[in-house]
Amino acid sequence: MDTPTYSLEDFQRVRTRSGLIKIAKEKGISISKTLKKQQYEEELKLLQAELVDLQHWVTENKLRVAILFEGRDAAGKGGSIKRFTEHLNPRSMRVVALNKPTEIEKGQWYFRRYIKELPNPGEIVFFDRSWYNRAVVEPVMGFCNDEQYKRFMIQVPEFEHMLYEDGVILIKFWFSISKEEQKKRFDSRIQNPLKVWKFSPVDMKGQELWDRYTHFKEQMFSKTHTAFSPWIIVKTNSKKTARLESIRHVLSRFEYKRSSKIAETRLLPDPNVIVRYFRSAEQIDI
Repeated sequence: MDTPTYSLEDFQRVRTRSGLIKIAKEKGISISKTLKKQQYEEELKLLQAELVDLQHWVTENKLRVAILFEGRDAAGKGGSIKRFTEHLNPRSMRVVALNKPTEIEKGQWYFRRYIKELPNPGEIVFFDRSWYNRAVVEPVMGFCNDEQYKRFMIQVPEFEHMLYEDGVILIKFWFSISKEEQKKRFDSRIQNPLKVWKFSPVDMKGQELWDRYTHFKEQMFSKTHTAFSPWIIVKTNSKKTARLESIRHVLSRFEYKRSSKIAETRLLPDPNVIVRYFRSAEQIDI
């Protein structure tokens, strides 16, 4: 059943707050939800405008920025990337979402296919999953053997240190959701003809292999979190909150010239949502 909302005709014939409240009562529209949605859209617009300014600054200074979006299936990676890139200049921005490796790529050094996608000077690249497939998804699903996994885990910090020394700015996000929220999103995908394409056989295993995913996720954090390439956990079941706070984190990482309108929203991310991984903390998916 569709959630009741205002129609275009409602806004055309009513110009007062009391009139809109009256229509809301008649249609059963939640005023609080409507206001929250409006606030979200206004904040998103302001932050996206800042991303445009940041991109211009990155291009001017010929920086190379790579942002990794990792997380369980249905964690909101793709939706967040869409909000990041919605208004950016495609000439100096790319989204990378690689398919499974070809037979030739399987015989190459694992990182090679990703190296080709790294940012050029003045470019921001958004990775919808990355080389970290081999840290979690591949061992969980049996797509790599133990030797390949262990070699990868040893090489990752060295590989990322080389990127750091060469001037590549790497931001690593892990989008964390609860098991219940993942199931809810899976069910939504199956029922929505516009989203059912997102649901794959690998997704079907997400709930069944939840604990195994957790094990490899913890191993990944423990062995690949470094001072020069830390893991940033986006800890919320709210897609909208995850989008806003992850954008804030990226904006707060750079000293570009801020817009005067940034005062209308927060630039620093919520510390209860954006959490830097640290080893002594008990890592629980919310």
